[in-house]
Amino acid sequence: MSTVTTKDGIEIFYKDWGPKTAQPIMFHHGWPLCSDDWDTQMLFFLEKGYRVVAHDRRGHGRSTQVGDGHDMDHYAADAATVVEHLDLRNTVHVGHSTGGGEATHYVARHGQPQGRVAKLVIIGAVPPIMVKTDANPGGLPIEVFDGLRKQLAANRAQFYYDLPAGPFYSFNRPGAKVLEPVINNWWRQGMIGGAKAHYDGIKAFSETDFTEDLKIITVPTLVMHGDDDQIVPIADSALLSAKLLQNATLKVYEKFPHGMCTTHADIINPDILAFIKG
Repeated sequence: MSTVTTKDGIEIFYKDWGPKTAQPIMFHHGWPLCSDDWDTQMLFFLEKGYRVVAHDRRGHGRSTQVGDGHDMDHYAADAATVVEHLDLRNTVHVGHSTGGGEATHYVARHGQPQGRVAKLVIIGAVPPIMVKTDANPGGLPIEVFDGLRKQLAANRAQFYYDLPAGPFYSFNRPGAKVLEPVINNWWRQGMIGGAKAHYDGIKAFSETDFTEDLKIITVPTLVMHGDDDQIVPIADSALLSAKLLQNATLKVYEKFPHGMCTTHADIINPDILAFIKG
């Protein structure tokens, strides 16, 4: 396995496919998954001639199941470790959900200051901030995230079946075509990660405020979101992020779910490609 060790001794697993001279695209996965969630995208862009890179966040997938450091500062620093190890430049960063927050934090704090970033794509992403606060009255109540923690601690295996079988892919909608292998693959990715990392990660994705990150990002950014996203409601995420970014393009997909990179890859992948080439 390909791994790189962070400054605090964590081994981060990564995939690096394609010509080393090609423009890199780096993918940042959602909670509580791993880099395998990007397989469809990585194969698509590999075929188009790009170098594709994806890593497992600390505590997730095949990376070290460490007990601490499950916050956006560490996540972004870990991503930077992979980027610098591979010396990626002129890179397009693509992040989904929690990975959209990680990619945003990385670009603002590491990639853009180092001049390594060409463009950013955030899909169903958590910025600016998910939880309801005085400054973010449209956010979700903290009780929602407390409920996620309670379910994870009580029966993680059941929780990791119910979430993809229901709201994640909108399989709970009337008439939805339920894809059992997709549910099983989500469960598989979740269960190979660490429970502590996933538990702490809920705070990281729900309570981190990315407002200042969004404001200082100047690279072209594509904000993609489904209007039937039941995990990260569009009104308090993409619509706000697009206003805070200096150079944003917003694409809203009618009736698409949170997991649209999987259920609608045939639409999402070409749209990302068009943005990269544009």
